[in-house]
Amino acid sequence: MATTEVIVRESRRRYIWPEVQLNLWIFIVLAGSSTVLGINAWFIAVQDQMRLGIPWIFTFAVITGGLTVLFLIIILILAARRMLIPGIILLGSFVLFVLWVTTLIETAVQLYGDGNVNGNCNNYVNNQEFRGVSIETLAWLTQSNICSCWKASFAWSIILAVLFLWMMILSWQVQNYDD
Repeated sequence: MATTEVIVRESRRRYIWPEVQLNLWIFIVLAGSSTVLGINAWFIAVQDQMRLGIPWIFTFAVITGGLTVLFLIIILILAARRMLIPGIILLGSFVLFVLWVTTLIETAVQLYGDGNVNGNCNNYVNNQEFRGVSIETLAWLTQSNICSCWKASFAWSIILAVLFLWMMILSWQVQNYDD
């Protein structure tokens, strides 16, 4: 009786990621998403302290920032195990791109549109500077900080939306790269 030996080899495709670009992207996205998450969490605390309603954008930005940090943790785990698959990164980047664009649009509406936060900041804070040791100076510093936080949240939302768009392009290039 003759026997036949069958050897099965499983080959895994290896994806080549540009390490410096990927690490820089992770660092910047972590810094930006953490900043937006912190700013909006603080806004929620301020609204709660003042017994005001909490606008949906604050909660939405906190959740978007949290999901972004979770996504980065998943990327780091997959990269450490050499299992960073472009399809996963492409899908996650697309979802987060949409969430950051939504955050960007609503922040812009509140800052420059219907909410007119920027106009209020210019009228009541930037043009009314207080100095010296007084409760008015402390109140002005707090208001100035709130205005600066709105602008920082808006700026980071732009940066993060662009970075997730860039990551979708990079993932597509890594996926289609032939050895």
